[in-house]
Amino acid sequence: MADTMRAVEISKPGGPEVLTECERPIPRPGHGQVVIRVAHAGVNRPDALQRAGAYDPPPGASDLPGLEAAGEVAAVGDGVDWPRVGERVCALLPGGGYAEYVATRATHCLPVPEGMDLREAACLPETFFTVWSNVFMRGGLQAGERFLVHGGSSGIGTTAIQLARHFGARVFATAGTADKCKACETLGAERAINYRDEDFVEILRAEGGAHLILDMVGGDYIKRNVKALADDGRLVQIAFLQGPKAELNFAQVMARRLTITGSTLRPQSDLAKARIAEALRVEVWPLLDAGIVAPVMDRDFALEDAAQAHARMEASEHIGKIVLNVG
Repeated sequence: MADTMRAVEISKPGGPEVLTECERPIPRPGHGQVVIRVAHAGVNRPDALQRAGAYDPPPGASDLPGLEAAGEVAAVGDGVDWPRVGERVCALLPGGGYAEYVATRATHCLPVPEGMDLREAACLPETFFTVWSNVFMRGGLQAGERFLVHGGSSGIGTTAIQLARHFGARVFATAGTADKCKACETLGAERAINYRDEDFVEILRAEGGAHLILDMVGGDYIKRNVKALADDGRLVQIAFLQGPKAELNFAQVMARRLTITGSTLRPQSDLAKARIAEALRVEVWPLLDAGIVAPVMDRDFALEDAAQAHARMEASEHIGKIVLNVG
């Protein structure tokens, strides 16, 4: 490997325009780490939060944005049995994906599914780790349950719809346009609800309430989600596009035996992420290998056009995942 690489850094907190092309030293693998020659990197909402100064990287992580990537292993550190140099992988990253090379834990890598190109594989880790850990591990979704996912046309939403449907849940989703609602139903949602002219609370209550809701909106949705839950229902919060604060009547939570929980992925321990990766390898990767589940792709942008990618994501114009072409 050379000594330096192309990357995109956050020059200062702000809008998409603060994403700036730069040159950085190529990372070297530490114990238990690999360095990946990045072909494609996924673009995610946490990247935009970091760019705006609202989501600092954890201690020791790269200050470059980018939480998932796919490419070829270029170097391995001590203590790594798999993957080997030259193997194609996709990986969850602590940061640094907007670059030609990135270091991450070997245990956070997964093989590129059969028949899938690196562009598609770059869309898997952040989204599938998030959905599996929150919908199935934390949320405990079971076959036959009614599941509501907000933002159904997002990368998270399109993944959650497919996995929940495959594992036997009745899936409902919200989205903001007719085209996005149609995309949700094509992927397996029983009912897609256009939140601009329909009330998801009324629709879910008419069905008996949701057993599980996955929400990344927050704000006034929090109170409405509680109303939309069935007795003994669970609300899992993973983001707050409309803010983290809400006023709740906890007498209702207690009387109806509701569970309100949530998580963020990036600050979790290396061991916790490795456990999620292993669960995905066993439960989900065979579905990807067989083409039963697949990432929904929106658009790709050159690495140097990362600002345009962020602008598209923040305008909510996309259906599915946005990626950067790196190398």
